Amino acid sequence: MCGIAGMLSPAPGEAGEARTAQMIGAITHRGPDGVRLETTAHAALAHARLSIIDLEGGWQPLHSGGATVIGNGEIYNYLELTRDFQLAGALATGSDFEPLLHLYAQEGPAAFDRLRGMYALCLIGGDGRTWLARDPFGIKPLYLLEHEAGLAFASEPRAFFAAGLLTPELDEEAGEELLGFSYTVGGVFKGVRRLAPGEVLEVRNGEVVGGWRRRALAPNAPSVSPSAIHLPRFAGEERVAAPPRAGKLSAKLTEGAFSSEADLLARLDTVLEDSVRVHQRSDVPYGLFLSGGIDSAAIAALMARLNARPVTAFTCGFDAPGAKDERGQAERVARALNLDWRETRFDEADFWRILPQVAWALDDPTADYATLPTYKLAEAAKDTLTVVLTGEGGDELFGGYGRYRRALRPAWLGGRPAEPRPESPGALARWRAEASAQKGGAPKGLSRLQQAQWADVATWLPNDLLLKLDRCLMAHGLEGRTPFLDREVAAFAYPLPDRFKVRGRHGKWLLRKWLERACPAAEPWAKKQGFTVPVETWIAPRAAEIAPRIARIDAVRRLREPEAVQRAFAGEAAGQRWPLLFFAVWSLIHLEGASPDEALRRVVGPL
Repeated sequence: MCGIAGMLSPAPGEAGEARTAQMIGAITHRGPDGVRLETTAHAALAHARLSIIDLEGGWQPLHSGGATVIGNGEIYNYLELTRDFQLAGALATGSDFEPLLHLYAQEGPAAFDRLRGMYALCLIGGDGRTWLARDPFGIKPLYLLEHEAGLAFASEPRAFFAAGLLTPELDEEAGEELLGFSYTVGGVFKGVRRLAPGEVLEVRNGEVVGGWRRRALAPNAPSVSPSAIHLPRFAGEERVAAPPRAGKLSAKLTEGAFSSEADLLARLDTVLEDSVRVHQRSDVPYGLFLSGGIDSAAIAALMARLNARPVTAFTCGFDAPGAKDERGQAERVARALNLDWRETRFDEADFWRILPQVAWALDDPTADYATLPTYKLAEAAKDTLTVVLTGEGGDELFGGYGRYRRALRPAWLGGRPAEPRPESPGALARWRAEASAQKGGAPKGLSRLQQAQWADVATWLPNDLLLKLDRCLMAHGLEGRTPFLDREVAAFAYPLPDRFKVRGRHGKWLLRKWLERACPAAEPWAKKQGFTVPVETWIAPRAAEIAPRIARIDAVRRLREPEAVQRAFAGEAAGQRWPLLFFAVWSLIHLEGASPDEALRRVVGPL
């Protein structure tokens, strides 16, 4: 929902208003329904709206009691906050962001801990204090730029460049990260800072004067404390300590009276159904992206349960020799759940057409090839839906990745840490520093599995998966929602002992156990073929002609010797072909100002 931009300074004046107008003008694809701009004594604020809730009255900025807020995203528990704090008579709109103004008037910045949702926002309180905040998972983005006139913020970095506040310049260390593990931990442009997931900053006179970070997986989350989760003992079991490597946090959760496996599954059912219910809150059409995997099938099963009409679901399949295609499995799930299933195909022509469009959309880049089908799905869904639910976060919270299982094995059985393996030692060192910094806020006594989950939620999830979802959908005026990445779901799932996440060769054990009852057609225990995009199939025939063109591009030359590029496209390091191709096209667009079509021609030649 929406794009936001603003200038915070002692006196923004006409210049600040003009620059803010230029910033919001660069990101109107995020909010195609209209733009509102407002200037106060110390701020110029702009909001490009994608109307989701209260279509007529929910325009921002919103005001109450001398306070102002603009935000991007959704606060899902706005109805509960309205009820619990008896705000109904005080609200002027039905907007999900308006209750925050009244909560802030009562509690100050502690009000941010009440929020359940995905959001990036700027709030100017009636007490004169100004705040920038981002949701704890980092589902919605926010970027900062300090300059001579104060502090600028925006939903996408391109806004700063469009307003002439900064010339885009590559951070070469971030470029190494991008080529090494497909995303960057701190942003790719010099001088531009990502607000960290869960970060809350106070701004005064155009300068950051303080702040803190709210952790998505903190055990003392404001909703449900993990220590209150009742885990069952299986029939016939005695009360025992947590299994080996379960960690102190998990051990706490195994204390108390247990009953049965059915009780634990019932609790999971309640938590997931509640999350999907609030993620469906919308005044516009919603549906989902359905793959052949466990996570989206779980979301589909719950949406089918909660909706009287068939839920619209979109699936993307690949038309390429030998490609792994999930359409068959997705169709079986869709038929079992009576979904309104829509199939879209992705072929070689789509690859070359969509590549430069994806590179344009990802001004803050991720070289994850899953951006390609995500963009195609958004393109297919935009005329039918405005809100799309997806399965991001299921692996991170319920222990689904193979690297988690490897992390639990001893070294002599092939075990190794669940971390990326880039060619550059410097990129790995920076990743470890970021993961370690986030572990500084972690509970003590985590198991190796929980440590790996914590690191992924701090690095891979916000900087790759969620960035991909935000940019690819917002480029089409679609809002993506992630029911697994919810504070209630996290408070339940993350502290679970390892045995409820990983057993033998199966990750997401508890979620699979639930799904075998909720939707047997999903075949949760069957061996999955994995998700891959056949980029090599489409690149290989053109590799020889592409390599010298890529090697001549300035940004590529700063990171790789021409010989290294040639070797990659000759097949010696074929895994680098896609990252190099994407980075070359991306750099021409965002560093040299080329149009998407021009960038593709310079890299690939005539198609």
